[in-house]
Amino acid sequence: MHAKDILIEGYSRVQEEVHATVEGLGPDELSARPSPDTNSVAWLVWHLTRVQDDHIADAFDLDQVWLSQDWEKRFGLGLPRHDTGYGHSPAKVAKVRVDSGDLLTGYYDAVHAQTLGALRSLAAKDLERVVDDRWDPPVTLGVRLVSVLSDDLQHIGQAAYLRGLLQTLAS
Repeated sequence: MHAKDILIEGYSRVQEEVHATVEGLGPDELSARPSPDTNSVAWLVWHLTRVQDDHIADAFDLDQVWLSQDWEKRFGLGLPRHDTGYGHSPAKVAKVRVDSGDLLTGYYDAVHAQTLGALRSLAAKDLERVVDDRWDPPVTLGVRLVSVLSDDLQHIGQAAYLRGLLQTLAS
């Protein structure tokens, strides 16, 4: 198995978990926050998707799906165009509200399609290309791809936990 196949498998698991976590939740459940300082399922899924979109587009010199496919307008969050959610205050977290999970999964699926296209184009030597020299050591494409995957998995795990917590509290 090639490294790109492992990455494709990893990112495909994120897609599966995004769908499983969001499925059947209404707008109130998606936006619910156990306390004012916590994130919602909607914010967690939006944020992990924005980070993946931003970082994959940057690493492969692609346009962000958020902007090129008008997802920013569809969401209508009133946040800066390139906002990924990094460092959001509780007030900004509260702005990430959606009418249905279909908006979240639709955006994730579009980002996932772009991610898979980029991953399928990889040769082994590409993973060693430096994509960010602001770090010591500089960040290679391989490290960036694993970093985004790790971040995605952490956030979808948080969202799945929150879904379970909300369902337990509701029963």
